[in-house]
Amino acid sequence: MDTQGNGTGAQALRPHAEDAFAHELKALAAADDRPRPPRWKLSPWAVATYLLGGTLADGTAVTPKYVGPRRIVEVAVSTLATDRALLLLGVPGTAKTWVSEHLAAAVSGDSTLLVQGTAGTPEEAVRYGWDYARLLARGPGREALVPSPVMRAMAEGATVRVEELTRIPADVQDALITILSEKTLPIPELGQEVQAVRGFNLIATANDRDRGVNDLSSALRRRFNTVVLPLPATADAEVDIVARRVDQLGRTLDLPPAPDALAEIRRVVTVFRELREGVTGDGRTRVKTPSGTLSTAEAISVVTHGLALAAHFGDGVLRPSDVAAGILGAVVRDPAADRVVWQEYLEAVVRERDGWQDFYRACREVAP
Repeated sequence: MDTQGNGTGAQALRPHAEDAFAHELKALAAADDRPRPPRWKLSPWAVATYLLGGTLADGTAVTPKYVGPRRIVEVAVSTLATDRALLLLGVPGTAKTWVSEHLAAAVSGDSTLLVQGTAGTPEEAVRYGWDYARLLARGPGREALVPSPVMRAMAEGATVRVEELTRIPADVQDALITILSEKTLPIPELGQEVQAVRGFNLIATANDRDRGVNDLSSALRRRFNTVVLPLPATADAEVDIVARRVDQLGRTLDLPPAPDALAEIRRVVTVFRELREGVTGDGRTRVKTPSGTLSTAEAISVVTHGLALAAHFGDGVLRPSDVAAGILGAVVRDPAADRVVWQEYLEAVVRERDGWQDFYRACREVAP
């Protein structure tokens, strides 16, 4: 696969999983002596190891892509080894897209067969479209047909991803029912059909918190095995996730390593968790919850932005002033209600907390 994107030799800003972690996938394939389902690049054990991390017999370190219960990954991988499609369900920021991409990369070696769900996703994105120039010039035929990523995956025995399934209109969602139940995609215009070859499967992601979603029909939901991705169970686990992703993003963006960044990462995670859960970490003080999700993904964004500020406009050390504005932007989504929540949290919790005075002052300086 061409990872240069535009052909100019420029490095991709965000490489696909199979490119960014090619050395790990290659090492796993070499060490993997377990049975592999048809057309899988790795065995289910090796796919789980790729997601969860570990050290191979030759000393290769496989970095964790998902930090969470092992059983969740095992259930997801075993689902893909059957003829059941996989639905990754969770609140925003629980790494659904990240997990789906890495699962597809490990199973099929290609995470780019993707349907991005939006309110405007047409049925052609799930089924097929037409090259109207060829259609007018030569009439109906397979050469005029434009296959969707789903059709390509069926023909190649690969894994296709459908992101934000519940954002897709209900009538378009239902185009998946025949594909998932019969493993067949009819082409009535030609009197033909495409049958899925062994190895085909589908990973969908969805969340149940965003507004404007379209609930899945019971008929479609039955075609999926649903795996719920939870928020990190502990602060330490969430700090670990944020630190790992910030380090990866920092290297991609050529940001210099920030010494002692872990203290500020822990502070950001603490603020997010307390506001998200409505109670301080010690359980003593109840706090109001803002309208935003304050997800782990948002914490990663806040810290990465803070690192950029520290690198380009500071001394390279991540400080409270570098993350204060990012936290404010993440918390105050509703200018009226969330501003009150944030100010009360600052005065009742942050102001009184030992060692947080610099952070309190930085937040007060950027407060509207």
